[in-house]
Amino acid sequence: MKEHQEMLTDLLLVKNREISFEQARTWIELLWEDFEATYAKAGHEYAGPEMTARMVRKLVENHGERLHDFFTNNPKYRHLLEKEDNLH
Repeated sequence: MKEHQEMLTDLLLVKNREISFEQARTWIELLWEDFEATYAKAGHEYAGPEMTARMVRKLVENHGERLHDFFTNNPKYRHLLEKEDNLH
């Protein structure tokens, strides 16, 4: 799982140059957890990290350059992604 998340973080940084490494990592972790939780709530059996990685990759490839717009405007996630919280 960690290898998948590292690769996805790198991909997101390529797609979106307006975010820091810490923000990209946080977003990948949020997308990862959200997909797995939603998949489980829908009653599906766990399909493994490869399936989650494929779905998160599609989100990053299709929406990566605009993810910061959604997350920073959504109060549920805003506090997790503010630049002051990062270590860069």
